[in-house]
Amino acid sequence: MKKDKPLLALDFDGVLHSYDSGWQGADVVNDPPVPGAMEFVLSARKEFTLAVFSARSGQPGGIIAMQDWMHRHLLNEALILYRDEKVAHIQVGKTMGKIQWPTEKPPAFVTIDDRAITFTGTFPDLDQLKAFRPWNKQE
Repeated sequence: MKKDKPLLALDFDGVLHSYDSGWQGADVVNDPPVPGAMEFVLSARKEFTLAVFSARSGQPGGIIAMQDWMHRHLLNEALILYRDEKVAHIQVGKTMGKIQWPTEKPPAFVTIDDRAITFTGTFPDLDQLKAFRPWNKQE
């Protein structure tokens, strides 16, 4: 019997999409991927069920914009990795066909998010919370 893969939830903006330009609308995704993001997605799909979510997911045009962006950048990465256009298209098709696109953050085995703190059983100091900066905004 085939066992289901654990769900890996991936935040889109700031984790996959570099989000350098900031918010420009739910259907506007102009920035490049975070370095290594597309290679990670192509690898992670072998071990996990992937779910990509964002604040834009529940807004008109948000999911389609993320899917178009993801397909384009996965294909660029696959062409580099596989050096064969046919194989690259097949791998991207397999990957895109298995990604879930929920409208809200899903209950997952684990979530990768640039705006989260791991809860360790002890609540953080409020000043630490106010000083929080995502990885790409730290000094």
